[in-house]
Amino acid sequence: MIHNDKELEGTQQRIAYFYRLLAQFRVTVPPEIYPKMAGAYLAEIDQMHAEVLEYLRRHSSEPAPAEAA
Repeated sequence: MIHNDKELEGTQQRIAYFYRLLAQFRVTVPPEIYPKMAGAYLAEIDQMHAEVLEYLRRHSSEPAPAEAA
């Protein structure tokens, strides 16, 4: 969960890094290996995108929701 703009920036940088990594893998990894290798990165990107969208849906004056224990 993203709690502030600094965490948002870090998550966006991590997403960009994973995109660059996958672009590199597309040309350096054999095609039969790529889908399995890319799958975990793509799942992580999906999760991070969901967190970014959740954060951006809240106005800056709204508190972050409490995390479940």
